[in-house]
Amino acid sequence: MSTAAPARDSAASTAHDADYERPRYSIGEVSERSGLSRDTLRWYERIGLLDSVGRDHAGQRRFCDRDLDWLSLIGKLRRTGMSVADMVRYAELVRAGEHTFPERLEMFHRTRTDVLAQIRELQQTVAVLDCKIAFYEGNPGSDWRTVVAGQSTAQQCVL
Repeated sequence: MSTAAPARDSAASTAHDADYERPRYSIGEVSERSGLSRDTLRWYERIGLLDSVGRDHAGQRRFCDRDLDWLSLIGKLRRTGMSVADMVRYAELVRAGEHTFPERLEMFHRTRTDVLAQIRELQQTVAVLDCKIAFYEGNPGSDWRTVVAGQSTAQQCVL
């Protein structure tokens, strides 16, 4: 079974790729679109988290849609709790080519495991909040600390 992307019309693909790679956004525009400060964008470039950004005739950074997509991915990785060092390592692996797929896959498996653990912790936190809300709304249930002990919420809180 092939894992290659479906073939596209070569003329349309070339036009799309050229447009996707065309430098068009100033650092201010990218800052607004991404929610990252200009200093953060410069720092990302300096540490190798963001590929070298093109420059216009005046030496000003010009970002393309590919850069915006990359920043979106990096933002999602940041939200997972991935360290900057690991994100930089990932960027290096991407630049190194397809032979690094196994290492990238392992990174994402590890990150996914970490995120699932965070989700479980957040679910416990929501259960505690539900108990406290019920208490303050005049529906006292069991002690909220029993939620942390791992019992089901239904057993502890009268919601």
